[in-house]
Amino acid sequence: MKVTVLSVNEDTIRFIADGIDSAFANALRRTMISEVPTMAIEDIFYYDNTSVVPDEVLAHRIGLVPLKTDLEHYRLPSECDCKADLGCPKCRVTLSLSVKAEDEKKTVYSGDLQPVDPAVTPVSPYIPLAKLAAGQSISLEAYAQLGKGRFHTKWSPVAMAIYYNVAEFKTDAATAAKCLEEAPRGVVLPRKDTVKVVDIQAFNRSPTCVSLLKEGTFKDHMKMDEFIFTVESTGALPPERIVTEAVKILNAKLEELKRKVDAGELHEEIEDFEAPTEVGRRLYSIGSGEFEEEEEGEEGGGGAGPGSEPTYDEQ
Repeated sequence: MKVTVLSVNEDTIRFIADGIDSAFANALRRTMISEVPTMAIEDIFYYDNTSVVPDEVLAHRIGLVPLKTDLEHYRLPSECDCKADLGCPKCRVTLSLSVKAEDEKKTVYSGDLQPVDPAVTPVSPYIPLAKLAAGQSISLEAYAQLGKGRFHTKWSPVAMAIYYNVAEFKTDAATAAKCLEEAPRGVVLPRKDTVKVVDIQAFNRSPTCVSLLKEGTFKDHMKMDEFIFTVESTGALPPERIVTEAVKILNAKLEELKRKVDAGELHEEIEDFEAPTEVGRRLYSIGSGEFEEEEEGEEGGGGAGPGSEPTYDEQ
């Protein structure tokens, strides 16, 4: 596999991975989304909340605030030896919030969350959480911990992770150079007579580049073993760190699979089980949480007879 980095900025990385198939590309993408750990607020203790936003709604908003993550100094709760419900300084960070509107309305922002560890702060201080009328206040203590996107999306480090096939066109050196000049961000030239499309929209805006599609369709020029990845971070981790951590995790999973294959631990033995049998038709009693046996009608119908009690509770 050969990797070529096209661009890196504060929140996005674009790179080409050559020599892989679509299964591996999708495995890498899914690992970035669901396996790379980040910090997020999991538990909240309210001391005061007189705003119009209910506790559970406010907790949901706070939990989705992305936090800058320090993977070197914190570990997953499942891997920490404290085994405490709220964790310890090795696996959690405490943040506090105390805001009161005195004489006029006030907006509570993510920047009002004050962490004990300054390395774990909200990615943006301008995410609105609630609005307070005069005299209202919010006071709470929150606990953030590492987690993975497969447990909850608030722990996913990426806002976007996509890939698509590279398209490659053979042409003469003069046409390739002009295509690159008209769409510098849309193509690369691995060789003077070969154009690789890395941005389809930029490619389509260039008349010279579009002229390369005289024969066949764009799909006919796609390479099945070369992909362009675009990974946008939520800000919790640098985008290049997300990719490298995903590769490490995927590598560890493959090593574990290899170990199990070598040891013959391919699957667990499936035990026999008995399928449940239907005892009889039942009607659900609304509001009571109970099931009642259906009674036979006078003429053998499925409903209850005249004068009998209804099989539901009126709410």
